[in-house]
Amino acid sequence: MVSRLRRYAQIIDVLGQYGFRIGLERMFPGRARFRLPARKKTDKASESTVYERIRLALEDLGPTFVKFGQILSTRTELLPPELIDELKKLQDRVKPIPFSEVRTILEENCPDIDLWFCTIEETPVASASIAQVHRAFLTDGTPVAIKVQRPGIGEIIDTDISILRSMAERLEVVIPESRLYNPTGLVDDFAHQIVKELDFTRDARNADRMARNFRSVPGIRFPKIYWEFTSPRVMVMEFVEGVRIDEPEAILQLGLDPHDIGVRGFHAYLKMIFEDGFFHGDPHPGNLLVTKEGEIIFLDFGIVGILRPEKRQHFINLLFGLVNDDIDLLLRSLEGFGIVIAEENREPLRDDLYIMMHDLGSGDDDVGQLNFPLVVTELTESMRRYQLRVPMNLVLLLKVFMMVLDIGIRLDPKFNFGREVTPYLTKLADTNTLSSGYLKRASTTLLDSADAILDMPRNLNLMLRRLSTGTFKLEIVDTDIQKLQMALDKASDKLMIGMVVASLVVGSSLVLQASPFELPREIGWIAILGYTAAVLCGFYAIYHVIFLKFRMGR
Repeated sequence: MVSRLRRYAQIIDVLGQYGFRIGLERMFPGRARFRLPARKKTDKASESTVYERIRLALEDLGPTFVKFGQILSTRTELLPPELIDELKKLQDRVKPIPFSEVRTILEENCPDIDLWFCTIEETPVASASIAQVHRAFLTDGTPVAIKVQRPGIGEIIDTDISILRSMAERLEVVIPESRLYNPTGLVDDFAHQIVKELDFTRDARNADRMARNFRSVPGIRFPKIYWEFTSPRVMVMEFVEGVRIDEPEAILQLGLDPHDIGVRGFHAYLKMIFEDGFFHGDPHPGNLLVTKEGEIIFLDFGIVGILRPEKRQHFINLLFGLVNDDIDLLLRSLEGFGIVIAEENREPLRDDLYIMMHDLGSGDDDVGQLNFPLVVTELTESMRRYQLRVPMNLVLLLKVFMMVLDIGIRLDPKFNFGREVTPYLTKLADTNTLSSGYLKRASTTLLDSADAILDMPRNLNLMLRRLSTGTFKLEIVDTDIQKLQMALDKASDKLMIGMVVASLVVGSSLVLQASPFELPREIGWIAILGYTAAVLCGFYAIYHVIFLKFRMGR
């Protein structure tokens, strides 16, 4: 509890230093609770925009907030473009921990470390907020990479997530307009993702699964995992050397064609998404290496995407809709991902998409000229304008496509999304690559329909039996039931008035027929008035009924 309060104070202090005092005072009224510091007196902070200061504050707050900002940078449909651009600049590079601490973690998770490794290099190959990587050699001389989790990072992340969640809940209560961005939902999605990244065995399983999926695909490779040395906090895998995939000059020096590398990497992701339904979710250029043999090596499998067959079909429809300017298909595919479009927004959204496709789409002359990155940017802006909640799997898909296309364009400025993706999608449709899942669903639907037809005689017989025994219940739901009730009420009112009028006529007639000596004179006049009123009401009722029938007949 004490550490959580101390961390809370640190977060408040950093946010206050970067000029967010007003927001803090609105969230936490009364300065007695927190001592809000003055804004940081540095040129970097004082001359920055609000979005730059958000990014600087996240960097100062440490690994959890850096990761949170990186995940927020993918929510292009939710956050302003200027903030997205700043969040993309977040760097996940931190000062490495001393090798003595690394060795302690290794000894805790690998008791026979000296029997397994003959050498472990003390200088890390890479250092990030959650882990750092060291090169080592097994006793047989095989080079490996050891990924070691930073000590105490799990506890730090747990504390920061609890604080983030409480601040998000407070933000939604104090500033209701912030609910548009769903702060608590964003924190929950982040917590779900980062907890997965803390388990290195999950990372290793993802790598093994992708390696199996690509075992028959030449030119694509995944590092071998050494399971005997792997645990939730330590992962040992094959050490691979190569150049970053976004460096065309280095690829040319290897005697390779950057365009071929870009096309092969793009098609590898198409296979992951549309055929396997299991794809690498962080195609950062540092996670994709090219070897001198021309192989593309994938690294870092903490973030992966999973697509069920029906979701793959929805994404295929989305791409076909974009490529072919089919607005209706595009809307159906978005709804297939669970996006709820309000009826009053449907036509305005359709108009916006039509204008977008008209201005940025492929047109009829050259399907290859689709500017996919710009189209996705405009599409996400439209979703943000109409406050559409986009599911994380679609966000991850669009993010992966954007990053892969960015790499392709870096390798070859003439890399064309439409020209590459259209033949692949057509091939999928022609070869029925996804047919197994759909045939299964179609067969299930057919069997359900057949069962319903076969059950029809039995159900009909049961209904007739219940009718004959008087146990049949009929429930009627009619939208005009209220009108029917009103009509019945009017009819009953008229019937009651008619009975009253008839009673007055009969009663008055009897009184008038009586001898004037038998009743007082005043009673006679009252009877005459009642009789006259009843006769007049009767004539009016007859006229009203005949007139209404005449109007209805016309």
